[in-house]
Amino acid sequence: MEPIPFVGRAGELGEFARAWDRVQNQRGGPVVATVTGPPGSGKSRLAATAIGGLSPEPAVVLRGGARLHSPAPYDWLASTLSHRQDSEGGEEHLEIAVPADALAWLRQDVAVPRERYAPEALLRIAVRVVRALAAAGPAVVVVEDLHALDPASLNLITALADTPMNALFLVTSRPDASPLVVDTLARLGGTPGSLRQHLGPLEPGDLARALAAVSGSEPAESLVASVYATTGGNPYALTELLATARSIDALTSGTAPVDAVPGAARSDAGAHPAPAETDIAEALTARELEVLRCLTAGMSNQQVASRLGISIRTVTVHVSNLLRKTRSRSRTDAALWAVRQRVPLPDQSSVTTTSS
Repeated sequence: MEPIPFVGRAGELGEFARAWDRVQNQRGGPVVATVTGPPGSGKSRLAATAIGGLSPEPAVVLRGGARLHSPAPYDWLASTLSHRQDSEGGEEHLEIAVPADALAWLRQDVAVPRERYAPEALLRIAVRVVRALAAAGPAVVVVEDLHALDPASLNLITALADTPMNALFLVTSRPDASPLVVDTLARLGGTPGSLRQHLGPLEPGDLARALAAVSGSEPAESLVASVYATTGGNPYALTELLATARSIDALTSGTAPVDAVPGAARSDAGAHPAPAETDIAEALTARELEVLRCLTAGMSNQQVASRLGISIRTVTVHVSNLLRKTRSRSRTDAALWAVRQRVPLPDQSSVTTTSS
């Protein structure tokens, strides 16, 4: 099956391009763009596509997000520093006077010293670190899954939005979050020149375009209506449905069900007992199979996120589910299990990148 195209978001991409133009021409605080939407609406895919289309190309891209564990203070900055170090393949060196023990604490190093700084001092140091990282701008600063961040990270993001910086701040979040997150989104939306986007479901016409791109021919109106009724226009649910059906012909002929969103899109997917060993492969969702294929290729979580157009936190959730379902103790064990069981995995060339 061909990858599902990125459809229905041309207006949003145009707004990002105009915001980037403002970054090139203004001084002072950054331009803030917040993208909200329910799970599976394509927030991370939109962000990645927008960044990839910016012209001129950003001099710096800083990317961070929430981690799977219970959020520790300044999780976003620790994630950003970790991603930058991994992408550059070496130790992080900051040409700025930042106390080594404070930086180690913000990094969440394994041998982290006990906190000795007042919260206000740590916030100032954190702001200084981000400004140093983005100093070669114009920069793009990505904040993924704002709704899952810790209070210290939310304070940092709010402070950075008011800090002189030649940057585009791109923030993704679910809208139905805690009052603190809602307040943070409101404060970000109140900054000068800010941009706010909310991703609703795809329209039936967009679904028709996606189905046509996959099948190579225009789908029947009845099929589009059935798929829309099943998925509600949610890009993730569409990805799962098409991957499960394997082909448009299977949907059209009725040999693949169109009346139920696959298990990963259901809120009660984890309520059922683990399947027998021989049925584990069948119990994996289409997205989990794609992540498993990436693991067998030796990809890191960040590489998987970039390949599939989803957030690192979403990748971590999928990896955790894979370990649980395959009863593996590590990513390597899960990859070896897939090889031993001869699990049919999607080709890298056809891995879909539709939504987070």
